Amino acid sequence: MTRRRRALPALVVAAAATLASAFAANAQGFGHSRGDSGPPVENHPKVDEKAYKAALDKIPVPDEKYDPWGGARPTDAAKAPKKKN
Repeated sequence: MTRRRRALPALVVAAAATLASAFAANAQGFGHSRGDSGPPVENHPKVDEKAYKAALDKIPVPDEKYDPWGGARPTDAAKAPKKKN
């Protein structure tokens, strides 16, 4: 009778481990066949190169060069002029 009491917790742990691995495999999709027969078919419209280039030409060219750190540094007017000895 003591052997059955020792074997029962081991059986429960083994069953729990088996069920946990089965649920993990099912969550990853290993248990199902989806019926996909290859890579997905792309249904995008074709890119019109002339329209793309025309749209790029409509973008205005900036007068000044963009400074990404402009807000982090003080402006040139706030800097003190250098003194010559």
